[in-house]
Amino acid sequence: MIRYRSLVKAIIIVCPLLLLAAGCAGSKPSRFYMLSPVSGAPEGRAPASECRDLAIGVGPVDFPEYLDRPQIVTRTGEDVLKLAEHDRWAEPLDRNFTRVLAENLSVLLATDRVYIFPWPRSVQVTHRVSVHVSRFDGTPGTEAVLNARWMLLSGDGSRELAVRRSSFTEPVDAPACQALVNAQARLIETLSREIASAVLSLHR
Repeated sequence: MIRYRSLVKAIIIVCPLLLLAAGCAGSKPSRFYMLSPVSGAPEGRAPASECRDLAIGVGPVDFPEYLDRPQIVTRTGEDVLKLAEHDRWAEPLDRNFTRVLAENLSVLLATDRVYIFPWPRSVQVTHRVSVHVSRFDGTPGTEAVLNARWMLLSGDGSRELAVRRSSFTEPVDAPACQALVNAQARLIETLSREIASAVLSLHR
């Protein structure tokens, strides 16, 4: 009787463990994505001689709460959002966006003096860029959308030099999240070019 009870206990303990292991083995692995900055010397890059005195501060960059999550957010309709449970950002999206924007401006303005908020007190910037993103998502196989309001300020933040509301779209050439992420990176490049152009027009 004792041996029988021990056997029953062993079966009761082992069965849930086997079910758990089977569930883990059958779960779909997650894929992780990063937005990428422009590479090399893109067309339209400013001559280094025009940017010698520039120092750009980037941020704060504000994102809507619906994007404050690791899953990639897609749209299945104008007012319908879908979370891609197995397609996720490798880091918080607002940080990735801000870093890519800063790296793009560094390339487009031919300067290494681009700093992400909050920058050290010892750094004296000539211009500040703040961005409020209201939409940054898309539909795989259709298009990606970026809506943002951005402001260019003097280095000390006391004067508004430019205020713009920008809306961009990019085609997504495949029904996969990788294609959507690539299109979103191109949207940041377009925004970066618009900001860089404004900086140069005020700096000349």
